[in-house]
Amino acid sequence: MRRFTFAGRTCVITGAAGGIGAALTLELARRRAALVLVDRDAEGLERVAGLARELGGADVSTYVIDLADGKDRGDLAAEVSSRLGGADLLVNNAGVTLSGTFEQNRPEDVDWLLEINLHAVIRMTKAFLPQLLARPGSHLVNISSLFGLIAPPGQVAYATSKYAVRGFTEALRHELEPRGVGVTVVHPGGVRTGIALNARLSGPDADGAQAAENRKFHETALTLPPEEAARQIVAAVQSRRPRLVITREARAADLLARVLPAGYWAISQRVARRFQ
Repeated sequence: MRRFTFAGRTCVITGAAGGIGAALTLELARRRAALVLVDRDAEGLERVAGLARELGGADVSTYVIDLADGKDRGDLAAEVSSRLGGADLLVNNAGVTLSGTFEQNRPEDVDWLLEINLHAVIRMTKAFLPQLLARPGSHLVNISSLFGLIAPPGQVAYATSKYAVRGFTEALRHELEPRGVGVTVVHPGGVRTGIALNARLSGPDADGAQAAENRKFHETALTLPPEEAARQIVAAVQSRRPRLVITREARAADLLARVLPAGYWAISQRVARRFQ
């Protein structure tokens, strides 16, 4: 399959108002792509869209959509087809997380997380799949996580969604690559986004313990600039890489989990305690 070229190609990005999605938007704008930006944050979306236009985005349109609403996105796909002829690149990036143990998590909050992190990925892919198949050399990117490679305590719902995105993407790649559609699953680890700070809390947090833990995780574990993650993702799309694990620590955790699938967490905790 030929290398992906971005100039003049239509790129659809969810979660485009911040974090990796915003950084990807600006990286693709520099490459003169036409951009379809999706997020529930109207103000943030317009800010990023304005920057993208300044950087040379060929055509920048925004859609304020809450991906938790369960809709099939057929209307969005139809509008992109009508306005721009169809999508060449779909990046399912939007994601949320949930604080607390599974015992603490409310069922409605788990459903909310799965709707955004998993079902929206499936629905967006299904809606845009006819366009990707009809446009030679198109590409699909689904953002999983380091927690789609390892599964820490306190992240049961999130890990469930991200492991599922990984499996969905890998199986779909085996269907689509023979038909000329590139597919990449991305496992970011430690990228400085607002996902931890914006985590939904598991019920009342009167003593502020969950919020404090989220802030600590944001400050200590999320250190890689999203711009660097975006550059790596763009390079992976361009070269048609099927799998991208971002950060050295994430690659080490991935290797450990594959070598010791039942014991990696205990070992990783022992190693972590040595550096505390």
